[in-house]
Amino acid sequence: MANRSRRLRKKLHIEEFKELGFTVSWSFDKATDEANLDKVVDQFIREAIVPNGLAYEGSGYLNWQGIVCTQKLGNCTQEHRKIVEDWLNSHSVQNVKVGQLIDIWWDELDF
Repeated sequence: MANRSRRLRKKLHIEEFKELGFTVSWSFDKATDEANLDKVVDQFIREAIVPNGLAYEGSGYLNWQGIVCTQKLGNCTQEHRKIVEDWLNSHSVQNVKVGQLIDIWWDELDF
C-alpha cells in the first residue's frame, strides 16, 4: 500500500476518509399522477432522509433510482438502509430495491 499523506487520503476519500452509502430504486404504478409522484418523493426526503442525517441524489418519473449517503462526512449504516427500505415499503411504491453498503466514491453502483 502506498504511503499517502493524510491530506491526500482525505482528497481521495480513502482509508479513514472512505464514505459508505447505498443505492435505492423504486417504481410508481403507471396510473400515478404527477401530483402524487411529487408528494411521495417530497415526503420521502422530509420523513426518511433529512431527519436521519442522510442525503439523496437521484431522479426518475415512474421509475426512480439514486444513491443515499450522509449529509456530513461519514458512513451510512445497516440501520439507515432499513429506515429507507421500511419507509418506501410503507408508501404506495413498488419494486423497492435497497443496495448493500458501498464506497460511494470508488465502488460501482448496483441499481
